[in-house]
Amino acid sequence: MDTSNPAVFVNGGLMCIYVGRRIRTVIQVIQSDGGGVTGKSTDGHQLVVKGPQPGFPLTTFVEIIGIADTDRSIRAEIWNNFGNTFDTQSYNQLCQLANGEFKHLFI
Repeated sequence: MDTSNPAVFVNGGLMCIYVGRRIRTVIQVIQSDGGGVTGKSTDGHQLVVKGPQPGFPLTTFVEIIGIADTDRSIRAEIWNNFGNTFDTQSYNQLCQLANGEFKHLFI
């Protein structure tokens, strides 16, 4: 496993802490066009994902790994389909653990 450039687990509310850094998050796709993808973070924030889109159709929930350009936009490097159902509450709890007192357990 390459740990030289880890991506921090974040939801929309935590992105402001990591602007300019590599992050990973899950969004619910709202709209996809040539200019990017608009989605809703697991905690309800609207996010815009820029950069080259994958060569496969997106499912309802997608994981994005990339650079947080602003507190509401991401420059995507990797796209992963997460299916059409996803437990957003559990993901938010994971984000809180990964950025709280158990931060040392996450890369």
